[in-house]
Order: sequence, then C-alpha cells, then structure tokens
Amino acid sequence: MKNSLFNGSLPKIGIRPTIDGRLGGVRESLEKQTMDMAKSAAKLISSSLRYPNGKRVECVIADTCIGGVAEAAACAEKFAREGVGVSLTVTPCWCYGSETMDMNPMIPKAVWGFNGTERPGAVYLAAVLAGHTQKGIPAFSIYGRDVQDGGDKSIPADVAAKILQFVRAGLAVATMRGKSYLGMGGVSMGIAGSIVDQPFFEDYLGMRVETIDMTEFLRRMDKGIFDQSEYKKALKWVKENCKEGKDYNSPQTTRSRTQLDSEWEKSVKMALIARDLMVGNPKLAEMGFGEEAQGHNAICSGFQGQRQWTDYQPNGDFLEAILNTSSDWNGIRAPYIVATENDCLNGASMLFNYLLTNTAQIFADVRTYWSPDAVKRVTGHKLSGAAAGGILHLINSGPATLDGTGQQSHDGKPAMKPFWEISKDEAQKCLGATTWHPSITEYFPGGGWSTRFLTKGGMPVTMCRLNLVKGLGVALQIAEGVTIDLPKNVHDALDQRTNPTWPTTWFAPNITGHGAFRDVYTAMNNWGANHGAISYGHIGSDLITLASMLRIPVYMHNVPTEKVFRPSTWAAFGTADLESADYRACKNFGPLYA
Repeated sequence: MKNSLFNGSLPKIGIRPTIDGRLGGVRESLEKQTMDMAKSAAKLISSSLRYPNGKRVECVIADTCIGGVAEAAACAEKFAREGVGVSLTVTPCWCYGSETMDMNPMIPKAVWGFNGTERPGAVYLAAVLAGHTQKGIPAFSIYGRDVQDGGDKSIPADVAAKILQFVRAGLAVATMRGKSYLGMGGVSMGIAGSIVDQPFFEDYLGMRVETIDMTEFLRRMDKGIFDQSEYKKALKWVKENCKEGKDYNSPQTTRSRTQLDSEWEKSVKMALIARDLMVGNPKLAEMGFGEEAQGHNAICSGFQGQRQWTDYQPNGDFLEAILNTSSDWNGIRAPYIVATENDCLNGASMLFNYLLTNTAQIFADVRTYWSPDAVKRVTGHKLSGAAAGGILHLINSGPATLDGTGQQSHDGKPAMKPFWEISKDEAQKCLGATTWHPSITEYFPGGGWSTRFLTKGGMPVTMCRLNLVKGLGVALQIAEGVTIDLPKNVHDALDQRTNPTWPTTWFAPNITGHGAFRDVYTAMNNWGANHGAISYGHIGSDLITLASMLRIPVYMHNVPTEKVFRPSTWAAFGTADLESADYRACKNFGPLYA
C-alpha cells in the first residue's frame, strides 16, 4: 500500500448506547441490554464493512451508557479523541432526548430504537428525532418493522440493512472531509465540469482544491523528479504487459517507431508523476525533493490534457487508465480516482461511487443513444432482453479503468471487485483484454496511447453525475442498469462509427415507465452533462443516502421508493412527492459545511 492516502488514520464509527437515566432500579435493569445492543451493532459493522485500504471498519463504543448530558459530553470527548466520523445511537428504552442526543452538526448520525413492547424504545426514537428536527441536526431513523421480544439480541435483517447503508454513506462523508481535489491543469476544451468550483468542494464535501499547472509535469520529467528505479520497473512491465493494437492513423499521420517508444517513456513518467502529485512519495525526499515528496493530500484528481498539453506532449490516457485501475507494476492495489479532462464534477461522482463500494470506477462519455430501430437499420440485429428498449454507448477519448473490462468475476459472473478480492489471474485478464493504440494524431498531435476494450455484459452497474446549477447549487442524478453484450458483428458495426481506439461499455438503464426513466431515450435526454461515472453494483440507494447527508438534492433516479433512505426530518418537507421534498429539505439545511 505504498503511495496511498489510506495508510494513516481513517474515520471510526462511534456507537452511543443511550439509557433511561433514573437510578434506583430503572437504569440498573437496562445497563446490560443497552450495552449489548451497542456491541451487537459494532460487531455487525466491523464484520460487514471495510475501509478503502481493505481493513475492517473500526467502531468505538462510549465508555458508559449515556443517561444525561454529562455522559453525553464524555462520549463526545472520547469520539473526538478516537477520530470518530460517524455516530450511531442505540437504545432499547426511553431516554431523555435532548439531554442524550449527539449535538455535533458535522458528523452524520442515526438512531436505532429497539422495537420491543417491554420498554418504549420507539417513543424515545420519536422524541429524540423530533429534537434533531427542531434543532436543525438531521438524523436517520432506524426502527425494525417487526416487534422483538425484550431479550432478543439479534439484529433483524431490515435493521441491519439500514445500519450498513447509513454507515457506508457516513464513512464516505467522513473520509472526504479534509482531503483535496487536485486539478492538474485548467479547463479542457470549454467543458463545464472542468471549471473547478472551489466553493462546491469546500461547502458540500469539506474538501479543499489544489491546483498545479501542467508545466509541473515537464519540470519533473526534465529534472528527473520521480523514482528512477520504479520508472525502469514500470517501463519494463509496460513492454511486457501492455499489448499494442492496430495503428488507425493514416499513412500521412502515422508516427515513427522511435516516436512511439518515446511516447511510452513519457507516458510512464507522467503516471508516476501524477500519482506523486496526488499522494506524495517518500522516495522523493531521499532524492532531495522534500516539498515534492509531500504531495497534495488528494483523494481525487483530474488531468486537463486537451488541448494545450496534448497539442505538444503525449495525452494522459495511460496515466488515467493505469491509476484508475486496481493493479500496476507494483501489483494489486487500491485504485486512484483520476478524472479525464479535469472534469472535477465527474471526478467527485467517481469518488462517491468509490467510497461506497471500494471498487475502481469507469469514466465515460454518455455519447450515443441507440434505439432498437436504429440498431436494426444499421446492423439488422433486433435488440432484446435488458437492451430491448435501446442502449447507451459509453465511450470516451479518455480511458477508463481496466477493471471495467469485466474480466474479474463473482459467483461465476463478470464483476468489478475491491482490490483485496482480485486475484493475480484476474488482474492479468484485465490487461489481456485491453489493447493500446497509437492515439489519433489529428486528435492528439503530441501523441500518446489510447486504451481499447469492450466491457462484458451482464454486470449490474450504476451511473451517476453531479451537476452545478446556477442559483440552485449542486444536484445529483442516478441511473441503475446493466452492461450489455452485443454480437461481435453488431458491436463492430456500431463501434466503428466512432473512434475505434477507445474503450466501450454498452449500458441499458432500468426503465420505470414514468418520469425521466419512462424509456431509454428520455433517460439519455435528461442526462445533465457529457460525462458519467459508472460503478459496479446497484448502489443508487446508497448514493441517495450520501447525497442527503451532504444536502445535495437528487433530481433523477430509478431507485425503488422502498430503498430510499434519508434523514427522518425530510418527511416534514413532504411525503407525497419525495423528489420535491428532497429539494426543499436540502435548501432549508444548506450544504453540510457552509
């Protein structure tokens, strides 16, 4: 895990067992049950969830049950000392709401009230949530559907699901706080997402923005400010593992072998430098470059590339592809999050997905809607199954993670997995399914290499995108769906109509029959920008929970209503139209850090 942000401390989950503070028989009878409830929640969380570095999520339990403000304050002090970033209050009984509640407005919080008839845990839950609402500190309500017996120590499946969904989203919030987005360069080709909006990162995500000019790459290449031994190792690995594909340039624009070899050398150096810029590298300090060794504490970054850089130097395709992938010349490792064209909004979307799943992310253009009629006209093929309503061609002149090939597997099906679950054979298969092509010279006069692969069909995926709206702020859109396999001749016919040197994912969003998802065309027509961040798995409900913690409204999603989980306070803003209520709630409470 060398050169990773996730070697140091990571936010812990704080468990707050609250109790009826009346001594003389009431509190004493509840101490063990209440503390056992906290221990059960901690065991569930630590056994189910991992940090991005693969380690089990750590929980911290208050030293005592919390029956009043003194014990609440002692708990808060311990949580601050232990680095708690997410708060879960648990209780089987009545407690004094405003005296025992967690008052820290920056930490995501939930309350699990035991559904049992022996004690009024549900009454406390309602009372303390009313306190959170009145004080403007939103909290999530966790309450089992079925009544349990007072001595039942099990956690029902519906309660466990809500606890884990809350914790996944809360950890994402806490992990982003204090980190950086590193903009490597400026605005790419007038793309709005690469106009890096610092107030967005500061107010909504609790992050800072760091910016470097791309001449820093030239300086470090020219002066050798990178690990020389690692460079040799990486270049050797590239020559042995990165298969070169067809050169699609015309005879007039084909570049010489000498030039292509030079572009490989520069591309590898750029990858090392981009990583070091993000997270630092102690090796640089040994070489006498102490400032450069520190990096920019960047949990996410973007590389401008086009056009000022790519008109003169090799494009950033290799650095983006390999850093976003869960393996390289050093072996299998956690992926970095690097956005093509410095599209910071898509980079932040990729970051959301990554922190919720610990898996690498696909960056792609949401380029073309292929209707069933258009596919039939061009290829003679009739789309069927999940693709029957049409498909979206996700393809981009920037690369996507090689994990996106779908060469990893889970239960015999194509998948994208956290790095600690990936085998060496799967990592090699991802490389083997990818070819590297000399970039099209007209697009990239400075040269470089472009990745090409085809994503396997049958993977459940979620595409999301953050968009900035003047006067509104930021809003999130979500599309759950599935990757699609096409017959080879059909894929070739459609793919060859655009640049054949770029990676392709065929995607069919799940259609609901109403709103923005009444059909595939409407989903495409309502997408808010030219890019999307694609994650393995149907994680739309987790994204909605995360967005509500950050006060980001969701204006387009196809997640079933029963899976939508937001703070209980949101109900006060309307229960009939949840999308409108979300907007009102987010506007009322404002960005988390503003």
